[in-house]
This record gives sequence, C-alpha cells and structure tokens, in this order.
Amino acid sequence: MLPLEQERIFGRTWQLVGRAEQLQLPGDFITCQVVDEPIVVTRDGVGQLHAFYNVCRHRAGSVAEGCGNRKTLQCQYHAWTYGLDGRLLNTPEWEGVENFERADYGLRPVQVDTWGPFVFVNLDPQAPPLGEVLGAIPAETAHMPLGRMGFYKRIDYEIACNWKVYVDNYLEGYHIPPAHPGLFKEIDYKQYRVETFRHYSKQHAPIREKPDSLYMRHLEDGAPAQALYYWAFPNLMLNIYPDNLQINIILPLGPDRTVTIFEWYVLDADRPDVAEEFHKSFKFSDLIQKEDIDICESVQRRLRSRSYSTGRYSLLRENGVHHFHGLLAEYLQG
Repeated sequence: MLPLEQERIFGRTWQLVGRAEQLQLPGDFITCQVVDEPIVVTRDGVGQLHAFYNVCRHRAGSVAEGCGNRKTLQCQYHAWTYGLDGRLLNTPEWEGVENFERADYGLRPVQVDTWGPFVFVNLDPQAPPLGEVLGAIPAETAHMPLGRMGFYKRIDYEIACNWKVYVDNYLEGYHIPPAHPGLFKEIDYKQYRVETFRHYSKQHAPIREKPDSLYMRHLEDGAPAQALYYWAFPNLMLNIYPDNLQINIILPLGPDRTVTIFEWYVLDADRPDVAEEFHKSFKFSDLIQKEDIDICESVQRRLRSRSYSTGRYSLLRENGVHHFHGLLAEYLQG
C-alpha cells in the first residue's frame, strides 16, 4: 500500500519543503526530498523561484547539497554546470559529441510556489495550483500576525503507527475531553467545529477567556480569541494561535512508522522575553503531542486485532475524518 500512496498521493500533492527566509536572495538554494525524489529549489539572479529534480542529466549525479548561496549548480560527478534557472551552461571535455543541444538537457523542472513563510513543491505537473488547494486559508488568516512569526524550533517525533492513523486523530476533536484535559481547559469544546472543503479542512474553537490562558497574552483589542487548526491533504497541519504557529508535516517511514515534523513560529522571535514565553507554549504543545502519540500507538497495535474491522463515524465530531478518507479513496483510485 505504501508505494501506491507515495506514487498517487505524496507524488501528486503540494509538499512543504522549506521556509521563504531560506530563499530570499538571488543565488539562495535549498535541497530536499519528496517521496524518494531529490529536489533543489533556487532563487535565480533576477529573483525568480525555481525547483528542479536534483539529478544531473548526464549520469544522475547530484547538482547541489544542503543549502546556501551560489551562482550556479554543478554536478559533483563530472562537473556539468547549470544556471539557477535550470539551463545547462557547461559540459567539460565534450568536444566532438554530435547531435547534442545543450538547450535540451537542462534540469527537469518541478512545480514550486510559496504561501506566507513557506515554500512548497509538487512533482505532478498537472496538479492544481497551490492557491487553489489552500482555498480560503490565506484570506482567513490575513488578520493574524503570521508575518511577524519567525522560525524558532523544530522537533521530529517518530511514532509507531501508520501515517493515516495519526492524521485521523488530528482531524477530530472528539477525543479532546478524555485524552487532552489541559487543552480541554483552554478551548470551548462545545463550540468546537470542523468544516471541510475541497482539499483541506478547518477545525476551530474559541479560546476560554481566563487569566492564566496560554493564548490570551498577545491578543490585540477586538481580535477574536480563537484557535485555528487547518489540515491540507494529505499531510500538512497548521495550528494557529494568537501568539504562535505550529506546523506539522506527517511523513510515512513504513507501514507502521511515521515521523511528525513539528516546527514552531513565534510572535516577534527576537523579543528578549520570547524564550520564557515559548518555553510555556512548548511544554504545553509537547504534552499534547505525547498524549496523541500514546493514543495513536495504542490504536495501531489494536488495528491488528481479529476483533476489529472498521468503525462508524460520529456525525457531529468526525466529518473531518470522513472527508480525509474520501480524498484517500479518490487519489488511490485515480
């Protein structure tokens, strides 16, 4: 199943691969991997963003490693050199080769786009644009200070469950009262709702107005006290609070192993008191994550039970899970 998922789901959807701050200047580049494909993303000399397979057209060597700033990309195998726009510029000791046009041997391009502080790529040239997939998310978060939230910390959690088990768990608030007592105290669960759209869903709940709330500190006058949880098919989660943004990228490592990449973006990251405030938010977030890990690993073990086949959906609380399963079926059958 996993190879099919990699080909038809992860190989056809927008994947978050980096931060816009890493690609601000002409000559900046980053490398990454989508499914099992090596990718390089560049900012060329006129400021245009590009993405390519990180595969030399000669003998499949690497044309870039890591990240940094440079004027060209050069294969480490035979020194074929490419422009940051993908054009093949130089082929050493190539005299006498017939029927060869450099213009035909540029790096193979990949779709690339940005939203806010994030850079996305998509291996499928026929995939819908990123803006179409994100739908109303940019407009709905425009009032929030995402532009002032800078990258602060990353932690990778490796979990003994299938990636879909973890996504199922994220897409419903049904388990919050018994599984997340701390989070339950912070939000108004009775008003917790999930809305589904073509390629994403949104979970939202008002934050309780109490003096010791983690999320009331940075609210501006009149701003809505609300937590927003967006999920974009298949594996991107955006947890947006008044003072910080958490992103989760869910990647399968095997049939029953998943890595969840957590990154935190905090409000005015260079503030002197940011470390103390972040520590409080991080402890809370880390606790919730560990609670979810315990749930997901327990479910994964019990999915193997001969007593279990499939479960029904809660009409009130699991419409997000149902939406996810519908998209899975659509992509896997396509």
